[in-house]
Amino acid sequence: MSLALLFSPQGAQVVGMGRKLAMASPAARASFAEADAALGWPVSTLAWQGPEERLNDTRQTQPCLVATSIACLRALEEALADRGETLAPGRVAGHSVGEYAALVAAGVLSVADAVRLVARRGELMADAAIDGGMMAVIGLDRAAVTNVVAAAGDGDSLVVANDNSPGQVVVSGTPDALDGVDDALRAAGAKRVIRLNVSGPFHSPLMRDVGRALAAAFDSARWRDASPPVVSNVTAEPVTDARAIRALLARQVSSPVEWVTSIQRMVADGVDTFVECGPGSALSGMVRRIARGARTLQVADPASLAATVDVIAGARAGAAV
Repeated sequence: MSLALLFSPQGAQVVGMGRKLAMASPAARASFAEADAALGWPVSTLAWQGPEERLNDTRQTQPCLVATSIACLRALEEALADRGETLAPGRVAGHSVGEYAALVAAGVLSVADAVRLVARRGELMADAAIDGGMMAVIGLDRAAVTNVVAAAGDGDSLVVANDNSPGQVVVSGTPDALDGVDDALRAAGAKRVIRLNVSGPFHSPLMRDVGRALAAAFDSARWRDASPPVVSNVTAEPVTDARAIRALLARQVSSPVEWVTSIQRMVADGVDTFVECGPGSALSGMVRRIARGARTLQVADPASLAATVDVIAGARAGAAV
């Protein structure tokens, strides 16, 4: 078994996330407490109790989601240790803001630095006041969406933002550009075109100034080389050098999330099992559409944690025999 850890993107958040796991796992509980102390406000309370409107404000969503994903990771490490096992992933990756949790898993950032940086990321994205949005395109592949977008946009006002899985691509741009491309995408064969409930044109060149401001905030954190490698959203390549990771992370907010290529690269590198740490199972669904032979596991609550530990420990016991 060759493991990769995956960490949840914005949109996965739900009131109550991580609460049952924290009640059952001292390591998860301690991870939430560390995030609370780092930010000076109760991340855990908002994640566990809401209200939903506040949790869905990107300023709060991002630190709450990353704190929850890290708590899931710590609970998994703890439960495996109780069985005499170590986690030992070969690769880690996170989708968009989930990449910050991946950096904690790889030892690049501390929990405190990660939640502080994503809190700043959320503030910058919310305060940018850039008029625009995002739109999911279902039923067309990346190449087809790229062709329609290239014909309709100017290279900045409309771009492919997320290549999530075959037949699920997200575009990002100005309101006029999104309005103008809707019919063209449907005419090209899209089964559905869905406006997303987001506050800006994320992962597009329109967010370059946010990326520059975020890069300045990185000076407040301590950066270490990654072990295991982190697969970058920007390049879909495994990276270990701290300086390179930092530079790519500054570009991430204005660059497409190359998720399909990231999963394909991990499979090519020998990964056969993907463990999604965080609320929901959206990333696992993407993996199943990208790499049909891969095993997917989740850690979101005590039940999914127990099932995942049983699979990992059982597979290793079988290999030892």
